[in-house]
Amino acid sequence: MASSPDTPEPHRFWIVQFGWTVPLICGALVGVALRLFFSGTPGEPYHAMMSSFVLLVPILVGAVTVYMAERTGRRSWSYYFFAAAAANALFVIGTMVIRVEGLICAVLAVPLFGLVGGLGGILMGTVCRWTKWPRPAIFSFAALPLLLGGLEQNLPLPQDVRSVERVCIVSASPEKVWTHLTVARDIRPDEIGTAWMYRIGVPFPSSAVTELADGTPVRHITMGKGIQFDQIAADWQPNRRVRWMYRFTNDSFPPGALDDHVRIGGQYFDVIDTEYALHKVNAGTELRVTMRYRVSTAFNWYTQPIADFLVGNFEEAALRFYANRAENSR
Repeated sequence: MASSPDTPEPHRFWIVQFGWTVPLICGALVGVALRLFFSGTPGEPYHAMMSSFVLLVPILVGAVTVYMAERTGRRSWSYYFFAAAAANALFVIGTMVIRVEGLICAVLAVPLFGLVGGLGGILMGTVCRWTKWPRPAIFSFAALPLLLGGLEQNLPLPQDVRSVERVCIVSASPEKVWTHLTVARDIRPDEIGTAWMYRIGVPFPSSAVTELADGTPVRHITMGKGIQFDQIAADWQPNRRVRWMYRFTNDSFPPGALDDHVRIGGQYFDVIDTEYALHKVNAGTELRVTMRYRVSTAFNWYTQPIADFLVGNFEEAALRFYANRAENSR
């Protein structure tokens, strides 16, 4: 018996039956599968911080989404972009659900994946409209990350050192500010919770206490989830200046405390030093902080501005913390 003209072809029936969600889910599942494949360690083939994953897999996710949608009818140009971007957001959420990515990496990845994936959707829409080879195009989009992901580990990562500075005026003497700068106990989340890095998942600090170790001032930092590390004074001028160098150990960051891709002292990000300078002014004390840090990714054009913003925002929150403690102490 012949099929009715209104009956969808068998291989398209399930797309029509379940509506607009099917293309998004198909695209997202492809992304999750590729994320599982790109589970290698840094320096080896197929790890998730490769540009072949970060830039090419979102394009593939967007292309699969548009390809599946086009099988039931022509879509608009805006659909190509926004459906592909949505599928990439769903893909990132999926990696969190199966616990291969943490909140920090997910928040930082969604804008980039959405934009790149949306452009991939437009590219696939162009292929579907103007050529007769949408399926070979999908295979090509899939082959690129698989091919380049096996070669990219041979390329050196940049070692870009950045510096961010912030300053505030504290209505207290340099001596009082110095006291809280070197010893800060029982830090409450509401005292520093305005910093965006804490909002996206970095554990809150709980104390920062300076002690002498073989004649050298060492500040012990403790944070939530068991994070602990030391800051060694490289320049120590009481009530005037201190420059902290960072010392991390194997147990500074317990498993799960921070996403591996953004771990301080890791291959992709590191804090070099932090300097606080105090100058007496008529209103009290000018407190200036300067932090130097390293960003080393294959897509620093994206990560550097984000790092600059997060570090600068963190410094502003830290200055407010020290200012409030100094101004409100007896």
